[in-house]
Amino acid sequence: MAAKKRPVTGGIDTHGKTHHAAVIDQTGRVLADQQFPATAAGYRQLLAWLRSHGRPVKVGIEGTGAYGAGLARYLTGEGVDLVEVDRPDRKTRRTKGKSDPIDAVAAARAALSGQATGTPKTRTGPVEAIRALRVARRGAVKARTAALNQLHGLITAAPEDIRADLAGLSTAMTVTACAGLNCDDTAMTDPAQATRAALAAVAGRVQALDAEIAQADRRLRPVIARTAPRLSALKGVGPEVAGQLLATAGDNPDRLRSEAALAHLCGAAPIPASSGRTDRHRLNRGGDRAANSALHTIALCRMRWDPRTRDYVDRRTKQGLTKKEIMRCLKRYIVREVHEALLADFAAITSA
Repeated sequence: MAAKKRPVTGGIDTHGKTHHAAVIDQTGRVLADQQFPATAAGYRQLLAWLRSHGRPVKVGIEGTGAYGAGLARYLTGEGVDLVEVDRPDRKTRRTKGKSDPIDAVAAARAALSGQATGTPKTRTGPVEAIRALRVARRGAVKARTAALNQLHGLITAAPEDIRADLAGLSTAMTVTACAGLNCDDTAMTDPAQATRAALAAVAGRVQALDAEIAQADRRLRPVIARTAPRLSALKGVGPEVAGQLLATAGDNPDRLRSEAALAHLCGAAPIPASSGRTDRHRLNRGGDRAANSALHTIALCRMRWDPRTRDYVDRRTKQGLTKKEIMRCLKRYIVREVHEALLADFAAITSA
Protein backbone atom coordinates (compact mmCIF):
# COMPACT_ATOMS: atom_id res chain seq x y z
CA MET A 1 0.00 0.00 0.00
CA ALA A 2 2.85 2.40 0.84
CA ALA A 3 4.51 1.62 -2.50
CA LYS A 4 1.35 2.65 -4.38
CA LYS A 5 1.29 6.01 -2.58
CA ARG A 6 4.91 6.91 -3.29
CA PRO A 7 5.45 9.53 -6.00
CA VAL A 8 6.97 8.19 -9.22
CA THR A 9 7.88 9.61 -12.61
CA GLY A 10 7.25 7.86 -15.90
CA GLY A 11 9.01 8.02 -19.24
CA ILE A 12 7.72 6.75 -22.58
CA ASP A 13 9.54 6.08 -25.84
CA THR A 14 6.88 6.03 -28.56
CA HIS A 15 6.80 4.03 -31.81
CA GLY A 16 4.27 3.19 -34.50
CA LYS A 17 3.02 -0.13 -33.10
CA THR A 18 4.42 -0.21 -29.55
CA HIS A 19 5.33 2.17 -26.74
CA HIS A 20 8.08 1.41 -24.22
CA ALA A 21 7.52 2.81 -20.72
CA ALA A 22 9.82 3.16 -17.73
CA VAL A 23 9.10 4.27 -14.18
CA ILE A 24 11.58 5.77 -11.71
CA ASP A 25 11.37 6.96 -8.12
CA GLN A 26 12.14 10.49 -6.94
CA THR A 27 15.87 9.74 -6.69
CA GLY A 28 16.05 8.59 -10.30
CA ARG A 29 16.29 4.88 -9.51
CA VAL A 30 14.72 2.69 -12.18
CA LEU A 31 11.85 0.65 -10.78
CA ALA A 32 10.71 -1.15 -13.94
CA ASP A 33 10.24 -0.88 -17.69
CA GLN A 34 7.83 -2.61 -20.05
CA GLN A 35 6.51 -2.51 -23.61
CA PHE A 36 2.84 -1.94 -24.48
CA PRO A 37 0.89 -2.00 -27.75
CA ALA A 38 0.04 1.38 -29.29
CA THR A 39 -3.71 0.79 -29.05
CA ALA A 40 -6.53 2.05 -26.83
CA ALA A 41 -6.27 -1.12 -24.73
CA GLY A 42 -2.50 -0.70 -24.57
CA TYR A 43 -2.89 2.88 -23.29
CA ARG A 44 -5.09 1.64 -20.44
CA GLN A 45 -2.62 -1.12 -19.60
CA LEU A 46 0.28 1.32 -19.59
CA LEU A 47 -1.43 3.73 -17.19
CA ALA A 48 -2.50 0.88 -14.88
CA TRP A 49 1.08 -0.41 -14.90
CA LEU A 50 2.44 3.04 -14.02
CA ARG A 51 -0.01 3.38 -11.13
CA SER A 52 0.88 -0.08 -9.84
CA HIS A 53 4.34 1.28 -8.98
CA GLY A 54 3.15 4.44 -7.25
CA ARG A 55 1.46 7.76 -7.83
CA PRO A 56 2.60 9.23 -11.19
CA VAL A 57 3.35 12.89 -10.55
CA LYS A 58 4.75 13.48 -14.03
CA VAL A 59 5.27 11.54 -17.25
CA GLY A 60 7.83 12.45 -19.89
CA ILE A 61 6.83 11.37 -23.39
CA GLU A 62 8.58 11.57 -26.75
CA GLY A 63 6.81 12.33 -30.00
CA THR A 64 3.55 13.82 -28.73
CA GLY A 65 2.92 15.24 -32.20
CA ALA A 66 3.46 11.93 -34.02
CA TYR A 67 3.53 8.36 -32.69
CA GLY A 68 2.70 9.50 -29.18
CA ALA A 69 -0.28 11.72 -30.08
CA GLY A 70 -2.94 9.14 -29.20
CA LEU A 71 -1.27 8.17 -25.95
CA ALA A 72 -0.81 11.83 -24.99
CA ARG A 73 -4.51 12.52 -25.55
CA TYR A 74 -5.48 9.53 -23.42
CA LEU A 75 -3.14 10.36 -20.53
CA THR A 76 -4.21 14.02 -20.57
CA GLY A 77 -7.83 12.93 -20.40
CA GLU A 78 -6.97 10.80 -17.35
CA GLY A 79 -5.47 13.81 -15.56
CA VAL A 80 -1.82 12.79 -15.91
CA ASP A 81 0.69 15.67 -15.93
CA LEU A 82 2.62 15.28 -19.20
CA VAL A 83 5.96 16.76 -20.22
CA GLU A 84 7.17 16.75 -23.82
CA VAL A 85 10.67 15.32 -24.07
CA ASP A 86 13.04 15.88 -26.99
CA ARG A 87 14.77 12.86 -28.43
CA PRO A 88 18.38 12.46 -27.19
CA ASP A 89 20.97 14.08 -29.43
CA ARG A 90 23.64 12.09 -31.25
CA LYS A 91 26.36 12.85 -28.70
CA THR A 92 24.23 11.47 -25.85
CA ARG A 93 23.37 8.36 -27.85
CA ARG A 94 27.03 7.74 -28.70
CA THR A 95 28.01 7.84 -25.04
CA LYS A 96 25.01 6.14 -23.45
CA GLY A 97 23.77 3.86 -26.23
CA LYS A 98 20.40 3.51 -27.91
CA SER A 99 17.52 1.19 -27.05
CA ASP A 100 13.86 1.55 -26.18
CA PRO A 101 14.41 1.01 -22.41
CA ILE A 102 17.33 3.47 -22.40
CA ASP A 103 15.25 6.12 -24.18
CA ALA A 104 12.25 5.57 -21.87
CA VAL A 105 14.43 5.92 -18.76
CA ALA A 106 16.08 9.02 -20.24
CA ALA A 107 12.63 10.55 -20.84
CA ALA A 108 11.62 9.85 -17.24
CA ARG A 109 14.81 11.38 -15.85
CA ALA A 110 14.47 14.44 -18.09
CA ALA A 111 10.97 14.99 -16.70
CA LEU A 112 12.08 14.41 -13.10
CA SER A 113 15.10 16.73 -13.27
CA GLY A 114 13.19 19.54 -14.95
CA GLN A 115 15.41 19.39 -18.02
CA ALA A 116 12.23 18.82 -20.04
CA THR A 117 9.51 21.35 -19.28
CA GLY A 118 7.43 21.62 -22.45
CA THR A 119 3.68 21.14 -22.18
CA PRO A 120 2.34 19.04 -25.10
CA LYS A 121 -0.40 20.36 -27.35
CA THR A 122 -3.79 18.94 -26.43
CA ARG A 123 -4.76 18.29 -30.09
CA THR A 124 -8.46 18.10 -29.24
CA GLY A 125 -9.84 21.41 -30.52
CA PRO A 126 -10.31 23.50 -33.66
CA VAL A 127 -6.58 24.13 -34.10
CA GLU A 128 -5.98 20.42 -34.60
CA ALA A 129 -8.68 20.48 -37.28
CA ILE A 130 -6.94 23.44 -38.93
CA ARG A 131 -3.59 21.64 -38.77
CA ALA A 132 -5.02 18.55 -40.47
CA LEU A 133 -6.57 20.61 -43.28
CA ARG A 134 -3.31 22.52 -43.74
CA VAL A 135 -1.35 19.28 -44.08
CA ALA A 136 -3.48 18.33 -47.09
CA ARG A 137 -3.26 21.84 -48.57
CA ARG A 138 0.50 22.08 -48.11
CA GLY A 139 0.98 18.72 -49.83
CA ALA A 140 -1.14 19.85 -52.76
CA VAL A 141 0.84 23.10 -53.08
CA LYS A 142 4.15 21.20 -53.13
CA ALA A 143 2.82 18.74 -55.68
CA ARG A 144 1.54 21.62 -57.85
CA THR A 145 4.96 23.32 -57.74
CA ALA A 146 6.64 20.05 -58.77
CA ALA A 147 4.14 19.56 -61.61
CA LEU A 148 4.68 23.12 -62.90
CA ASN A 149 8.45 22.56 -62.87
CA GLN A 150 7.94 19.36 -64.86
CA LEU A 151 5.72 21.23 -67.32
CA HIS A 152 8.36 23.92 -67.78
CA GLY A 153 11.05 21.29 -68.33
CA LEU A 154 8.98 19.46 -70.92
CA ILE A 155 8.25 22.68 -72.81
CA THR A 156 11.91 23.70 -72.76
CA ALA A 157 12.97 20.43 -74.42
CA ALA A 158 9.89 20.09 -76.65
CA PRO A 159 10.04 20.10 -80.47
CA GLU A 160 10.15 23.56 -81.97
CA ASP A 161 6.55 23.63 -83.26
CA ILE A 162 5.19 22.85 -79.78
CA ARG A 163 7.46 25.41 -78.11
CA ALA A 164 6.44 28.07 -80.60
CA ASP A 165 2.75 27.54 -79.85
CA LEU A 166 3.34 27.93 -76.09
CA ALA A 167 5.85 30.80 -76.18
CA GLY A 168 4.95 33.99 -74.33
CA LEU A 169 1.95 32.56 -72.47
CA SER A 170 1.38 33.13 -68.77
CA THR A 171 1.50 30.16 -66.42
CA ALA A 172 -2.29 29.84 -66.26
CA MET A 173 -2.63 30.12 -70.05
CA THR A 174 0.19 27.60 -70.55
CA VAL A 175 -1.56 25.09 -68.30
CA THR A 176 -4.86 25.55 -70.14
CA ALA A 177 -3.21 25.24 -73.53
CA CYS A 178 -1.27 22.11 -72.56
CA ALA A 179 -4.35 20.48 -71.05
CA GLY A 180 -6.11 20.89 -74.40
CA LEU A 181 -3.35 19.30 -76.50
CA ASN A 182 -4.37 16.29 -78.58
CA CYS A 183 -2.12 13.35 -79.35
CA ASP A 184 -2.18 10.12 -81.32
CA ASP A 185 -1.98 7.22 -78.86
CA THR A 186 -0.90 4.91 -81.68
CA ALA A 187 2.20 7.03 -82.39
CA MET A 188 3.92 7.17 -79.01
CA THR A 189 7.27 6.42 -80.64
CA ASP A 190 7.12 9.92 -82.15
CA PRO A 191 8.79 12.43 -79.73
CA ALA A 192 6.31 15.16 -80.70
CA GLN A 193 3.27 13.00 -79.97
CA ALA A 194 4.79 11.69 -76.72
CA THR A 195 5.59 15.25 -75.61
CA ARG A 196 2.02 16.35 -76.32
CA ALA A 197 0.70 13.43 -74.26
CA ALA A 198 3.08 14.23 -71.38
CA LEU A 199 2.20 17.93 -71.43
CA ALA A 200 -1.53 17.18 -71.37
CA ALA A 201 -1.11 14.73 -68.49
CA VAL A 202 0.99 17.08 -66.35
CA ALA A 203 -1.28 20.06 -67.11
CA GLY A 204 -4.30 17.99 -66.10
CA ARG A 205 -2.54 17.17 -62.83
CA VAL A 206 -1.92 20.90 -62.22
CA GLN A 207 -5.60 21.68 -62.81
CA ALA A 208 -6.66 18.92 -60.41
CA LEU A 209 -4.29 20.23 -57.76
CA ASP A 210 -5.58 23.79 -58.32
CA ALA A 211 -9.08 22.51 -57.59
CA GLU A 212 -7.84 20.66 -54.48
CA ILE A 213 -6.09 23.77 -53.15
CA ALA A 214 -9.18 25.91 -53.80
CA GLN A 215 -11.35 23.40 -51.93
CA ALA A 216 -8.90 23.37 -49.00
CA ASP A 217 -9.02 27.18 -48.89
CA ARG A 218 -12.83 27.15 -48.85
CA ARG A 219 -12.74 24.82 -45.87
CA LEU A 220 -9.96 26.59 -44.00
CA ARG A 221 -10.94 30.27 -44.25
CA PRO A 222 -14.21 30.10 -42.25
CA VAL A 223 -12.69 27.83 -39.61
CA ILE A 224 -9.72 30.15 -39.09
CA ALA A 225 -11.96 33.24 -39.05
CA ARG A 226 -14.21 31.71 -36.37
CA THR A 227 -11.34 30.34 -34.28
CA ALA A 228 -9.06 33.40 -34.32
CA PRO A 229 -10.85 36.62 -35.31
CA ARG A 230 -8.42 38.86 -33.41
CA LEU A 231 -5.38 37.17 -34.87
CA SER A 232 -6.83 37.35 -38.37
CA ALA A 233 -7.51 41.07 -37.90
CA LEU A 234 -3.82 41.90 -37.35
CA LYS A 235 -2.15 43.73 -40.21
CA GLY A 236 -0.35 41.37 -42.56
CA VAL A 237 -2.08 38.24 -41.23
CA GLY A 238 -3.95 36.28 -43.89
CA PRO A 239 -5.55 32.83 -43.61
CA GLU A 240 -2.32 30.95 -44.40
CA VAL A 241 -0.24 32.93 -41.89
CA ALA A 242 -2.94 32.71 -39.22
CA GLY A 243 -3.27 28.96 -39.77
CA GLN A 244 0.46 28.45 -39.30
CA LEU A 245 0.61 30.55 -36.13
CA LEU A 246 -2.39 28.70 -34.71
CA ALA A 247 -0.79 25.34 -35.50
CA THR A 248 2.40 26.45 -33.76
CA ALA A 249 0.56 27.57 -30.61
CA GLY A 250 -1.82 24.58 -30.50
CA ASP A 251 -5.23 24.29 -28.90
CA ASN A 252 -3.76 25.30 -25.53
CA PRO A 253 -1.67 28.45 -26.14
CA ASP A 254 -1.61 29.06 -22.38
CA ARG A 255 1.20 26.48 -22.34
CA LEU A 256 3.32 29.35 -23.70
CA ARG A 257 3.98 31.11 -20.43
CA SER A 258 4.74 34.50 -22.00
CA GLU A 259 5.23 36.24 -25.31
CA ALA A 260 8.96 35.64 -24.82
CA ALA A 261 8.26 31.89 -24.82
CA LEU A 262 6.35 32.23 -28.09
CA ALA A 263 9.21 34.26 -29.57
CA HIS A 264 11.65 31.51 -28.61
CA LEU A 265 9.35 28.86 -30.08
CA CYS A 266 9.20 30.82 -33.35
CA GLY A 267 12.97 31.34 -33.46
CA ALA A 268 12.50 35.11 -33.12
CA ALA A 269 14.28 35.54 -29.77
CA PRO A 270 18.02 36.28 -29.85
CA ILE A 271 20.25 33.81 -28.00
CA PRO A 272 22.93 35.00 -25.51
CA ALA A 273 26.45 34.47 -26.89
CA SER A 274 28.52 36.39 -24.35
CA SER A 275 31.98 35.44 -23.18
CA GLY A 276 34.32 37.27 -20.81
CA ARG A 277 34.07 40.99 -21.45
CA THR A 278 32.10 40.46 -24.65
CA ASP A 279 28.37 40.93 -24.17
CA ARG A 280 26.41 40.01 -27.29
CA HIS A 281 23.54 37.96 -28.69
CA ARG A 282 23.35 35.83 -31.80
CA LEU A 283 20.57 34.93 -34.21
CA ASN A 284 18.34 32.04 -33.16
CA ARG A 285 18.18 29.58 -36.05
CA GLY A 286 16.13 27.06 -34.09
CA GLY A 287 12.46 26.97 -33.23
CA ASP A 288 9.56 26.41 -35.60
CA ARG A 289 10.88 27.63 -38.94
CA ALA A 290 7.42 27.63 -40.53
CA ALA A 291 6.22 29.99 -37.77
CA ASN A 292 9.31 32.14 -38.32
CA SER A 293 8.44 32.29 -42.02
CA ALA A 294 4.91 33.41 -41.10
CA LEU A 295 6.36 36.25 -38.99
CA HIS A 296 8.61 37.15 -41.92
CA THR A 297 5.57 37.42 -44.19
CA ILE A 298 3.81 39.73 -41.72
CA ALA A 299 6.91 41.92 -41.45
CA LEU A 300 7.23 42.20 -45.24
CA CYS A 301 3.57 43.19 -45.61
CA ARG A 302 3.82 45.82 -42.91
CA MET A 303 7.08 47.24 -44.28
CA ARG A 304 5.28 47.81 -47.56
CA TRP A 305 1.79 48.89 -46.50
CA ASP A 306 1.76 49.96 -42.82
CA PRO A 307 2.72 53.65 -42.29
CA ARG A 308 3.74 53.07 -38.66
CA THR A 309 6.09 50.25 -39.67
CA ARG A 310 7.55 52.27 -42.53
CA ASP A 311 8.31 55.11 -40.13
CA TYR A 312 10.01 52.62 -37.80
CA VAL A 313 12.10 51.23 -40.68
CA ASP A 314 13.19 54.75 -41.70
CA ARG A 315 14.18 55.61 -38.14
CA ARG A 316 16.16 52.40 -37.61
CA THR A 317 17.83 52.72 -41.01
CA LYS A 318 19.12 56.17 -40.02
CA GLN A 319 20.53 54.56 -36.87
CA GLY A 320 22.66 52.30 -39.06
CA LEU A 321 20.72 49.02 -38.92
CA THR A 322 20.55 46.81 -41.99
CA LYS A 323 17.29 45.56 -43.47
CA LYS A 324 17.85 42.09 -42.00
CA GLU A 325 18.46 43.53 -38.53
CA ILE A 326 15.31 45.64 -38.79
CA MET A 327 13.31 42.58 -39.86
CA ARG A 328 14.51 40.69 -36.77
CA CYS A 329 13.42 43.55 -34.52
CA LEU A 330 10.04 43.70 -36.24
CA LYS A 331 9.49 39.96 -35.78
CA ARG A 332 10.03 40.34 -32.05
CA TYR A 333 7.46 43.13 -31.84
CA ILE A 334 5.01 41.18 -34.01
CA VAL A 335 5.27 38.15 -31.69
CA ARG A 336 4.02 40.34 -28.85
CA GLU A 337 0.87 41.25 -30.80
CA VAL A 338 0.35 37.65 -31.94
CA HIS A 339 0.63 36.29 -28.40
CA GLU A 340 -1.89 38.79 -27.07
CA ALA A 341 -4.33 38.04 -29.92
CA LEU A 342 -3.99 34.26 -29.47
CA LEU A 343 -4.75 34.44 -25.75
CA ALA A 344 -7.74 36.72 -26.37
CA ASP A 345 -9.14 34.43 -29.07
CA PHE A 346 -8.85 31.30 -26.97
CA ALA A 347 -10.22 33.03 -23.91
CA ALA A 348 -13.31 33.84 -25.99
CA ILE A 349 -13.58 30.21 -27.14
CA THR A 350 -13.26 28.93 -23.57
CA SER A 351 -15.89 31.29 -22.22
CA ALA A 352 -18.34 30.59 -25.05
